[in-house]
Amino acid sequence: MAVVAHMKRGKVVPLDSELAIDAASYGLAHKLPLAESVIYATARKFDATLWTQGIDFKSLKKVMYYSKA
Repeated sequence: MAVVAHMKRGKVVPLDSELAIDAASYGLAHKLPLAESVIYATARKFDATLWTQGIDFKSLKKVMYYSKA
């Protein structure tokens, strides 16, 4: 139930044309795979800090990277 409660606090963001174009731009600029570019573009759109263990994000702006080791 705790997981469901946390999920309900989240926000579903539609992948509209503006976000898709931003994702493509970030993907090309930072050589990100498609899914990662959408995640990063969404974080940038909302000026959010992205917390991740994904190495593809390590050197990007407003990313808190933690290695899996």
